[in-house]
Amino acid sequence: MSKEAVFSMKLEPELRDAFMAEAEAIHRPASQVVRELMREFVERQRQAREYDAFLRAKVDTARAQIASGEVVGHADVEAHLVARRAAVLAKAGNADA
Repeated sequence: MSKEAVFSMKLEPELRDAFMAEAEAIHRPASQVVRELMREFVERQRQAREYDAFLRAKVDTARAQIASGEVVGHADVEAHLVARRAAVLAKAGNADA
């Protein structure tokens, strides 16, 4: 990857000094560390956007299902789970016999 772009920024001298010291402590050029930090930031932002889009799509789907009546009420779900629980317990009781 060619390194043709120049990036300058203003920051506090204390932060610059601490950063340079840490980069030197790991025997790496500060510019390499900054590039890695930038790549990590770009990737985190991309993942966050993808997750937000995924979540928005799920919410939109759920809203469409609610609007079209494709929903099951809480009482129906609870009754179904109570019946399943009873069936599992009965099966487990028969297995012990």
